[in-house]
Amino acid sequence: MKRQQIINGNPLERTGGYCRAVCVGPFVSVGGTAPIDRSGNTVGIGDPVTQARQCFEIIEAALFAAGAEMDDIVRTRIMLTDINVWKDVAAVRKEYFAQNAPVDTVVEVQRFLDPDWLVEIEADAIVANDNNGAAGHDTGQRFNV
Repeated sequence: MKRQQIINGNPLERTGGYCRAVCVGPFVSVGGTAPIDRSGNTVGIGDPVTQARQCFEIIEAALFAAGAEMDDIVRTRIMLTDINVWKDVAAVRKEYFAQNAPVDTVVEVQRFLDPDWLVEIEADAIVANDNNGAAGHDTGQRFNV
């Protein structure tokens, strides 16, 4: 099967040697998505709701680059530095999945790479294949968020 890497050019991709998402056949996995802008700056410092929205916006853009959409997501994983804010973050998640709620895991973690990050989110999606055996566009598809 064809493997497609989705990159957005974020500075952490180069530093960490990873890509935002990988698509193999109908499966799209979006890695741990932090609340950062194109320059790698944290969005919504001190605000888990704003940070969760930024994470979901990045995930949505990565899925689009892979030829998928939010309704194709079958699983999310939400990591929080304070489990007490889970209901607020869950409310944001619900905004993105009003019709097709995927399964979810929410866990508390001690910290992230940047101490200003309060939220990090992962997502897995399943989409229809194109004729090349992978959903989406050309390998190495770039997007900006």
